[in-house]
Amino acid sequence: MRFTSLWPVVSLGALSLIWGYNWVVMKSALKDCPPLLFASMRVLGGTAILFLLLKGMNRSLRRPPLGFILPLGLLQSTGFVGCTLWALEYGGAGKTAILVYMMPLWLILLAWLCLGERIPNIHWAALGLAALGIVFILEPWRIHGGKGVILALFSGFFWAASAIWHKKRAPPGLDLLDATAWQMLFGGVVLSGLALCIEPMHVNFTVGLGWALFYNAVPGNALAWLLWSYSLHHLPSGVAGMGTLLAPAVGILSAWLQLGERPGPFEGLGMFVLFFAMLLVSWEHLRNKDETSFSAAPE
Repeated sequence: MRFTSLWPVVSLGALSLIWGYNWVVMKSALKDCPPLLFASMRVLGGTAILFLLLKGMNRSLRRPPLGFILPLGLLQSTGFVGCTLWALEYGGAGKTAILVYMMPLWLILLAWLCLGERIPNIHWAALGLAALGIVFILEPWRIHGGKGVILALFSGFFWAASAIWHKKRAPPGLDLLDATAWQMLFGGVVLSGLALCIEPMHVNFTVGLGWALFYNAVPGNALAWLLWSYSLHHLPSGVAGMGTLLAPAVGILSAWLQLGERPGPFEGLGMFVLFFAMLLVSWEHLRNKDETSFSAAPE
């Protein structure tokens, strides 16, 4: 493998480490700030940095077509980021991470429903395992933590939907930096409106909150979305999906070590089953050297 071909893999690894530890950062920040407000500050902070970068590079700041970029922002920033932070308000960082990173499984279902793509038997098995894992995590016989689980599942769904939208509707010659900045702007504005309508505007401006906002705006959002778009652009979907599995593992370990979150027996079993289901899907993509519609880079 040539050295230049390693850059997408290196980008994916860096993205997974950044996003993995960010679950602890975000969970800690919610002690001082409501979730949707923090989500909007995270997204709009990253937006400001990206637009400054574009300006410094003498880019035109030309907006991509509204019909493409507005839905992308609603899915990728409003839906994914908003539901992620909201889920963290009700659930632990590790459990939320593994549920959100069910994204590759949602991709399979959305491709089947929206694009008519066939689901191999091994993927059906993975989906069945995922359903079993969710049952273990929900523990319906104890009736607890349902709201956080549902919001985390919605977060992963929105992320998958944004990936399909980006793959299938990206206009020719799309600039990844421009698209990332503009989708974050639109998604962040909608998040701000939701925060104003839903949440109390009570914020404790602490050093910890300032660090969390910096981490989320710079590496956790602006840089991370660039790394994700670059990886998705250059790697097959199976490789990208498998690479992101490192992030929830980092999140679970970080939450265990820093926040003292130790999953119970059923919750831990459910997390393991979900992780195995996602690993199964990603491995199947790699084994078949999947180069279908998901792996094709937008022109």
